[in-house]
Amino acid sequence: MAEKLKRLSEVIVEVGGATAKALWYVDTGPILERDLAQRAGIGFIGKHTNVISRRLGNWILLGEVLTNLELETDEPEGEYCGTCHRCIDACPTRAIVAPYQLDARLCISYLTIELKGSIPIELRPLIGDHLFGCDDCLDVCPWNRFAKLSPVREFQHREMPPLTEFLSWDEQKFREFFRGTPIFRVKRRGFLRNVCVVLGNIGDASALPALNQALTDPEPLVREHAQWAIGRICNRCLGTKSAV
Repeated sequence: MAEKLKRLSEVIVEVGGATAKALWYVDTGPILERDLAQRAGIGFIGKHTNVISRRLGNWILLGEVLTNLELETDEPEGEYCGTCHRCIDACPTRAIVAPYQLDARLCISYLTIELKGSIPIELRPLIGDHLFGCDDCLDVCPWNRFAKLSPVREFQHREMPPLTEFLSWDEQKFREFFRGTPIFRVKRRGFLRNVCVVLGNIGDASALPALNQALTDPEPLVREHAQWAIGRICNRCLGTKSAV
């Protein structure tokens, strides 16, 4: 999106003349983009606190261009959630504490992306197989019946190696594979932390060799979560229920 927004900004300046200015953002600055999107008529804010387009559903990405040009004002979007509460019911960690209210500390997207340290032990089982972020609240939204697959190549599905393979990657391999993607933001230590949690939740004995190797990882964060995952898998193999 960055290149496309950059080009749009250049066009705005070209069309606007010598005094025109344009500055683009896409997760690169503290912009209240969801509120602005609703005011611009792009969509409305759903009970899950994300923007929903009546034409595209909620599988949309927001970017913005700030400019000093005088533009025609769009009509703001209304509210169209009605009595639906599917997103609230679908949240694995109950992070949507009330309609339009999200406790970010419980959100899997926060836990697997924004949180830099250890994921709280009591929340790790609730993460399930979510490796990077969580879209459960978006997935169940009935407005998605209008969604269409994007033709943009960068937004298409990308084949990924088995989870256990990631645990053998050094910093260089991680950078080569994920450079230019959102996953690059969490860095190797954060991503491998997430890999360990997912393996702890859905892995079996075949994941143990890779997790045991991760116990020697130079990053304490990775070693901690690998130890937790080994305990979870071993408990399942023994037919016992983990305390966490």
